[in-house]
Amino acid sequence: MTEQATYDEDDIALAGEYVLRLLSAEEVAGFEARLAAEPGLRLLVTEWQEGLSSLADEVEETPPAALWRRIEAAAHGADQAAGQSRGLPLWGWLTGGLAAALVAVAVFFAIDPSPAVAPTHQARIAAEDGSLTVLAALSPEGELHVIRESGGPRPGRALELWLIADGAPAPVSLGVFPEADDFRVPLPEALRAGFTGGTLAISDEPPGGSPTGAPTGDVLAAAPVQTL
Repeated sequence: MTEQATYDEDDIALAGEYVLRLLSAEEVAGFEARLAAEPGLRLLVTEWQEGLSSLADEVEETPPAALWRRIEAAAHGADQAAGQSRGLPLWGWLTGGLAAALVAVAVFFAIDPSPAVAPTHQARIAAEDGSLTVLAALSPEGELHVIRESGGPRPGRALELWLIADGAPAPVSLGVFPEADDFRVPLPEALRAGFTGGTLAISDEPPGGSPTGAPTGDVLAAAPVQTL
């Protein structure tokens, strides 16, 4: 990012905090008042936005094959085959902890550009072929905000969201997707704990969802949950 001659390090950092939504409401109001009058400050904000966007482009969105095997096994109650490689950890395709944290923040702002409270967990759930992309963010109050960014259910079928908690014997349903692309689901506290180190997956199910309490159709997309 190019430092502007008229702005010191504090202003550069302040612009970054504004883009990352780390400022209080009072600080945002003061900063936006400056933005209206200072073109150079607006340029700093643009540079931060472009920098974070390029960072997000470096992160591979498609989970490794080992994660898909784990999800399929959990969905159908199968044990890992003897000697089967567990592959990379769930975080293995990220470029580092800092990149993951910044991209996690950037993903949430695609969901809510001006959140009153930052989420505690979130995930970008994408199919390998890009045919389905869903963003999910869990608020501190336990409300899961879900946005279906692209794709949808197959004709005569439904999408169901599942949480696979770390070490859990089976996935737990978080509900069937409604027709709306943007919806919120209140979650009990017992389920929220499973988001740390867990995985979110979307399966293809009959209308109304799985009749068995476990995924019965194909796993269409999955992603590890990022803890912020």
